[in-house]
Amino acid sequence: MQVNKVRSLAPVALQKQEFEWISKFLYERTGIALNEGKQALVMGRLDKRLRSRDLTSYGAYFALLGRPGYEDETTAAIDLLTTNETYFFREPKHFEFLQKTVFPEYARLRGIRIWSAASSSGEEAYTIAMTLAEHFPGDGWEVIGTDISTRVLEKARRALYPMSAAEKIPTSLLRKYCLRGREEFEDFFLVDGVLRKKVHFSVANLIEKLPDLGLFEVIFLRNVMIYFDMETKQKLVQRLYEKLRPGGYFIISHSETLNGINSSLKLVGPSIYRKEA
Repeated sequence: MQVNKVRSLAPVALQKQEFEWISKFLYERTGIALNEGKQALVMGRLDKRLRSRDLTSYGAYFALLGRPGYEDETTAAIDLLTTNETYFFREPKHFEFLQKTVFPEYARLRGIRIWSAASSSGEEAYTIAMTLAEHFPGDGWEVIGTDISTRVLEKARRALYPMSAAEKIPTSLLRKYCLRGREEFEDFFLVDGVLRKKVHFSVANLIEKLPDLGLFEVIFLRNVMIYFDMETKQKLVQRLYEKLRPGGYFIISHSETLNGINSSLKLVGPSIYRKEA
């Protein structure tokens, strides 16, 4: 009688040298430093990829990454290891600052462009868009969202989110800019098409040559630099500084700082910096 083998459902163990390899690979490709203690994160993110290819070791899986013919797998691995948690109206003080300080400055000018430099699945970019739409009706503003992950950018472009993601959105904005789904989408909401037309997403690796995005009045770079070493932070801040118009604002997370980074940006509020006019 033939007996079919049943593969164990236990997670594949990540060896020390394998963790060192993927840490170096990710750093060279994205600038992200995987510190000691992140082994469980790597295993949790990549275990399904090993199983999908019926591999029994991370070494065998990592041997595929970067090889000709495995570009899609390389992209998938980087996507999984670089995707971070995000949600609508995260750190709301930043959006209050936009409303009270930034927008009045630009109300009389031709327009305002804001860059969500690590937009992930789009919640930050659409939060910015809702805030802008309340102060700049019609044309006169644009939001650009970029991320290294093609997978999360596809989700951002769809702009379809579970209803649970709406809990931080003010009720008035939720009713005005979001559409509740019906039938099979009843547990989801869609960002209104008028807003979606003014939010544009594209792929960008922040540590490599940036696409021609133009200049911005405000740049959001939140919850990104915590994953970089000081040398990478320095290069990244300088690169984004060049994309900021004189007098523009550079906003990072409340858990981050530019201390130790050589920059001409001036601190004007908690986690908010400004480029001199």
